Amino acid sequence: MPVTHPAAGTRSRPPLPDLAVSLAGALFVLAGAAGLVPGPAAVALAVAGGCALACVRLAWLAGAPPAPPDPPTSPEPSAPATPPTGRRARRVALSRRVAGILDVAVLAAGLTVAVLPLSEPAHRLPVALAGLAVTAPLYAVALLRLPGRSRLSARERLRRGVDVAGLGVSLVFAGWVLLPPGPVPPAARAASVGGALALAVLLVAALAERRRRPGAARCHTGAAATLGGLALLVVLLAYAAPDRAVLAVAPLLLAGALVTAAGARRTAAGERPRTGAAPAPWPGLTAPAGIAALAAGQHLWTVGEFTAPAIALGLSVIPPMVVREVLAAADQRRRAERLAASEARLRHLVGDDRPAAAAPVDRAGLVRALDRRAGGALLVVDLHGADETAVLDAPVLAEVAHRLRAGAGPHDVVARLTDTEFAVLTDVGPVLAYALGTRLLVALAEPCPRPGGASRIRASVGLAETTGGDPEDVLRQADLARRRAVQLGRDRVEWYDAYLEEQLVRRLDLERELPGAVARGELDLVYQPVLALADRLPVGTEALLRWRSPVLGTVLPEELLPVAADLDLLGELGRWVLDRACRQLADWSEGGRELWMAVNVTPRELAAPDFVARTATALAAYDVPPERLVVEVAEPAVAAELSTVVARLAGLRSLGVRTALDDFRAEHASLAQLRRLPIDLLKVGPHLVGPSADGQRPLIDVVANLGDRLGLEVVVEGLESDAQVAGARRAGCHYGQGFVLARPAPAERVEAWFEEFPSTPR
Repeated sequence: MPVTHPAAGTRSRPPLPDLAVSLAGALFVLAGAAGLVPGPAAVALAVAGGCALACVRLAWLAGAPPAPPDPPTSPEPSAPATPPTGRRARRVALSRRVAGILDVAVLAAGLTVAVLPLSEPAHRLPVALAGLAVTAPLYAVALLRLPGRSRLSARERLRRGVDVAGLGVSLVFAGWVLLPPGPVPPAARAASVGGALALAVLLVAALAERRRRPGAARCHTGAAATLGGLALLVVLLAYAAPDRAVLAVAPLLLAGALVTAAGARRTAAGERPRTGAAPAPWPGLTAPAGIAALAAGQHLWTVGEFTAPAIALGLSVIPPMVVREVLAAADQRRRAERLAASEARLRHLVGDDRPAAAAPVDRAGLVRALDRRAGGALLVVDLHGADETAVLDAPVLAEVAHRLRAGAGPHDVVARLTDTEFAVLTDVGPVLAYALGTRLLVALAEPCPRPGGASRIRASVGLAETTGGDPEDVLRQADLARRRAVQLGRDRVEWYDAYLEEQLVRRLDLERELPGAVARGELDLVYQPVLALADRLPVGTEALLRWRSPVLGTVLPEELLPVAADLDLLGELGRWVLDRACRQLADWSEGGRELWMAVNVTPRELAAPDFVARTATALAAYDVPPERLVVEVAEPAVAAELSTVVARLAGLRSLGVRTALDDFRAEHASLAQLRRLPIDLLKVGPHLVGPSADGQRPLIDVVANLGDRLGLEVVVEGLESDAQVAGARRAGCHYGQGFVLARPAPAERVEAWFEEFPSTPR
């Protein structure tokens, strides 16, 4: 994974093309409303741009990806570097098929309104019916095949069916009472009833999936808008409504096309279904009642009375709402029973002979205690298993509660927040509270006895001062400090401050935006030349990763890579970097300049069984001589995976690829393992160039001599002065890299810089 030396809660905004076509659509609708353009023509023009843009995006997603293009300047998606395999390959193939079906559905909807101004008024209703009849099945097939669908439990199927029934009946009632009085044309009746039921199914599905599968939720929302617009078009044409009335369908169809494409793009990016995210209950409970009430009020205002069928249909909205309330109450009761049983078991295991005040309180009790205290500190303790075999079951949690109570003061409050989180509220100041947190970590580090053996646990503690603040704010601050302790390696106490909160918010933003960055074309490479110190001619370059996020700005590898590691995205980013670097090297080689290209990888990437094969595939794809590629791995990270790193580096050298050890520290352990590593280049920092602390000769002399004996070329990186360059050259180092020689730059600027030198083979 590329690394580089340091140089001196928001939502993503809509892409510029979406804003442009939306603005153009609004202008056409306004022109139609003003009578400057006939209504059907205004609708066709307003929808055309959105449908065309959506069709292009969906067609791109449905097609087989070609060789990765240059970094795009627009927010359009970009192909992954190498074809996925296994389960991910099947998911990608399914996403492509779904994108193809959605492309046809959006195209059918767009063609429907495009044909309207070209048709005779008598033929427009059949055209709209045909468009609806074609678009609806296509959307149904695509939505049923979206990746990530999970089998619902019987209770969840019942709840979703009740939600569909309640919303569907309310929409049917609204359509019934809002249609003009008198005989209802058959086409209008079928479109209003069928459209209402389809909208209910799609909207309920979108609400249910919006947290677990946001991409799928967008696809359902886009389908609802598109089919709702076509159904409304059928109703208007069946009643022979004025041409200006047809303008009402334009926003629905335009939004439906763009939202469908956005959802498909997010699904194709490989979003992982989120577990444990239940949808908010209020739409299912209040939306049917609200829709029915508004429709009834409008009908009373315009007509003044209800027919018997309308009254019966309106009353039928009530039973699904009652059933939904009963199901919600049952869920709440089961949740309360489980929590009470868990608390009772924990109290029993801790010991009933202790005073009730000594047992852990719940979150509500902690909030009340916080509200009564004007000073002190709050510690949030998060438990983790020490290894995969650790079990955090009831006996272990009971022992944890006992140790927390024993370590806390007599007036401190111990609370249980979640299954694996406890809190301690103390009266002492922050310094003594920090010492208390340290003592609790020591107490919790001891093995916890349990049936079948002992269990070791690890803990992270977040500390926040109470200072009489709002209890929820204090809890939030302590929890942020707890998250920071987890990120920094656990088994530690972290103190809350404002800068910590900024760091954590930044981290959350990175974790939210990084997935899909490759598919969105947001990654970029810059290249830092490597020069021969004797004549200062370029001999190679090092590829350095940059993430050009439209939301977060330019993100450097030292901030990007830890997040990618935690999200298991190092492999995806590494494949993209290797492919892009090989392609750039091939482009430069066509000009006759023989340079090497260095690409940084992590031991985790090297450990992948197919890493050597993927490297060979990338070289063959761009016809790059293997000896022109240099794979670098940082020396500090090698020790933990030494045997695996040795095997992979040996496999790369068998291909002809050169290997390098980056950030060599010249310590005793480093020297000991240097003989085991199959490498060709040794990269050291400028700190070795200056004289040593004891007045002896510079360490670079020792390293250069060792490299000469082992047959290694030494590259001094990070050179920032001519004196460092001269010292490296005196020591016998052949190559150098640093700001004093050449700064990292995009490929175009580096290529222009190359033109200043003769293209001498190196």
